Amino acid sequence: MAGHGGQLLGVGTQAPGFQLESLDNGAIGLADMLAQGPVLLAFSKISCPVCQLTFPFLQRLHEAGAVSVYGISQDDAEGAREFIGAFGVGFPVLLDSEDDGFPVSSAFGIGSVPTLYLIERDGSIAGVTEGWQKRAMLELAARNHLMLFREGEHVPEWRPG
Repeated sequence: MAGHGGQLLGVGTQAPGFQLESLDNGAIGLADMLAQGPVLLAFSKISCPVCQLTFPFLQRLHEAGAVSVYGISQDDAEGAREFIGAFGVGFPVLLDSEDDGFPVSSAFGIGSVPTLYLIERDGSIAGVTEGWQKRAMLELAARNHLMLFREGEHVPEWRPG
């Protein structure tokens, strides 16, 4: 999907509603997610090394209860299961199918992965991060009073998606 997106939706715009199949819990819609509070959507592909860097840190946010994290995989179910097993992902992962033309990735204007969208309870987009940005991850963690990085851990400042 990389390179096929249109214009990324920006901060302050309304996130488009959607419903996708999850790996474990049937279909989940954005409205259902937002009923629990703000959500972080993480668009990814298993072949993406920057996604492999990012997802373990997203798992820490999830484990801390800092924000409801949902992965949106541009892979098939088998590939997505392999990825979450390899990288210890415990948050829900939804399938944005290539067979359907990546409808949700297209609606959000995704041009590269990982791309993260922080969406407030009212459906407004509060943050957009393309690729790996340490500063953006620190801001997410700080918003939720969480120490994301561990002492002695080497964490790059930036990696393109």
